[in-house]
Amino acid sequence: MPSIALPPTPHKASKRRAPVPAEPSKDVRVPFSPDWGNISFLATAHAVALGAVVYLALGYASWWSVGLAFLWFGFAGLSITGGYHRLFAHRAYAAHPLIRAFYLFFGAASVQNSALKWCADHRLHHAKTDTERDPYNIRRGFMWAHVGWVMSKEPAAGRPRVADLAADPLVAFQDRHYVLLAVLSSAVLPFCLGLLWGDPWGAVLIAGFLRLVVQWHATFFVNSLAHCVGTQPYGTRTTARDSFLVALATLGEGYHNFHHTFPTDYRNGVRWYHFDPTKWIVWTLSHVGLTDRLKRIPDTRLRDAREAAKAERAGRRAA
Repeated sequence: MPSIALPPTPHKASKRRAPVPAEPSKDVRVPFSPDWGNISFLATAHAVALGAVVYLALGYASWWSVGLAFLWFGFAGLSITGGYHRLFAHRAYAAHPLIRAFYLFFGAASVQNSALKWCADHRLHHAKTDTERDPYNIRRGFMWAHVGWVMSKEPAAGRPRVADLAADPLVAFQDRHYVLLAVLSSAVLPFCLGLLWGDPWGAVLIAGFLRLVVQWHATFFVNSLAHCVGTQPYGTRTTARDSFLVALATLGEGYHNFHHTFPTDYRNGVRWYHFDPTKWIVWTLSHVGLTDRLKRIPDTRLRDAREAAKAERAGRRAA
């Protein structure tokens, strides 16, 4: 912890107040400060995931455990994309308490922090994209945006307020009991299910750790790859790009240029042919009363944004 020089105590007879230290610049780069807890957990999880690959290669795993891993990838992935991201961070739609509880339980299985803290980081990312206050600022390099920021201690008071989420009893409950829920959803429940087919440890290795590490990197690619590779059909105000490959790995989160331009739209892929399973699931749930108030940006605004982006690109080429 850096030392802070305290101002001298004024003489008792003096009525002058102690000088107030100047507020540091809000866009000054915070140096890398290793978060050994996160680093240790990341390293351990990757080592165990490698052990899971060996376990698979030796033929010890049950196919039921492999199937559980795919199911958990879908549940936890949707809980990040449809839950943490589009529902809680951006309020792009409303959801029944059963759906919100599902998102919060399986969101914990992705071990990316509680929804409250995840959304605070993400809202800051949108508010300060590509600046030093952006938690996963791509201008600090690909690896920083991908995973380096997770391995560095967060600056004091670095997160914006998320009073709307803190007032949600389900979100607040998950935040208080996040570690317990993460252990239950990512390890204990897979172990118990694995007992049904005689492969409890294989279920933990594959559906727990191997699935977790793959999911981490899929999510991290939204912060890294989708800010440096792809197209920018909706503008170049930020580094965000549309990437079909990232969309494939993240249940539709790869259309990032659109998302940064219109973050409150419940869709990421707006074309009929865009791969966005999260959008399809949220839309389907709306027809059975489990989601509602789905926000859509009018087509005229989308068209105007695309035309403005074309004109901007043409102007740069002409220059």
